[in-house]
Amino acid sequence: MRRIFGIALAALLIGGVTAVILWGHGDPGTDGTATKTVRGVIGSEKADFFNDAEVVKALAAKGYTVRTETSGSWAMDKLPLEQYDFAFPSSTEPAHEIEAKAKLQGVQSTRPFYSPLVVVARGNAATVLADGKLATMTGKHTGTLLMGPYLKAAGEDRTWQQLPGAQEYAELTGTVFIRTTDPTTSNSGALYLAAASHVANNGTVVSDDAGISRTAPLLRKLIAVQGALAQSTDDPFRAFISGAGDPLILVYESQVAALLLQKQDAGDLTDMAVLYPDTTVNSAHTFVPLNDKAKDLGALLATDPALRELAVKHGMRPQDGLAEFTAATAPHTDYLNQKLTGIRQVNTPTVKILTTLAARAKAQGDTP
Repeated sequence: MRRIFGIALAALLIGGVTAVILWGHGDPGTDGTATKTVRGVIGSEKADFFNDAEVVKALAAKGYTVRTETSGSWAMDKLPLEQYDFAFPSSTEPAHEIEAKAKLQGVQSTRPFYSPLVVVARGNAATVLADGKLATMTGKHTGTLLMGPYLKAAGEDRTWQQLPGAQEYAELTGTVFIRTTDPTTSNSGALYLAAASHVANNGTVVSDDAGISRTAPLLRKLIAVQGALAQSTDDPFRAFISGAGDPLILVYESQVAALLLQKQDAGDLTDMAVLYPDTTVNSAHTFVPLNDKAKDLGALLATDPALRELAVKHGMRPQDGLAEFTAATAPHTDYLNQKLTGIRQVNTPTVKILTTLAARAKAQGDTP
């Protein structure tokens, strides 16, 4: 009997341990909070944010496990959207196309954070641009790109060695251009054309065929000179900070700010200048819930203090969050224009016109 009792007790103990293990692993949440899994498609510039262990923990504490895939913002409406719970492009324009494709009625899209576009430049390139009056420097590592003079130089196919002072820098060769992403699929490339077309259209938004014909030749030059186009800003930026790549690259300010705030091992940043275009379109990251599972997630990203703080850690500017951004980036004002002083924010053309401008810039469709 003792032996039978001992076996039974051992079985109970083993079962108890097993029960404890299953209990401990059965809940994916934090602090006992059960989570629901939502799947979304996002712009690649937000991948690091959603992959951050602290973000994963903060979302789990609010009841979410978020799985993401990346896509060019302007290509999202071509995806099988029924397979996702939300889409998170990098601006409002592709968000409208996603809403139309998904046939959403009364959708509550949210813009939790935004980021201006900037041009990262090699130190020598920034100096030459300033000497040629295509830019002004407010410090060794930051300044303003003068879009009017820059676009005039681009329209004239001006080379680096034609700019004053460039003769000192043999590495600056070829036509002066800014490396961008593909404007037909990527948000940053499309918004660059939106800003450039505004300047080329005598300071007004392109709104008709005449404006398209007026600006398309210049936009084509801006794109054609680059050769192969990247689909996201990530690879060109990584090449730049590793010391390779072109001397001028269009990226999001958030990529630069995240690099500085997280003190990543990114090589020597003393040779980098951050130029803010004086005419620009901010990238307002727009969360589009595609069903009820994700309907509250966008508002959570916008309002939850922990998630707002983590967005700033990744270089984003929360909506109405200038104080948060300036406090966090205070040690890095030698690179960042915290208050966007001297920067003119302009409206974008309609989606139809901007899509046409992007196609013309890549020499697709009818020529003017």
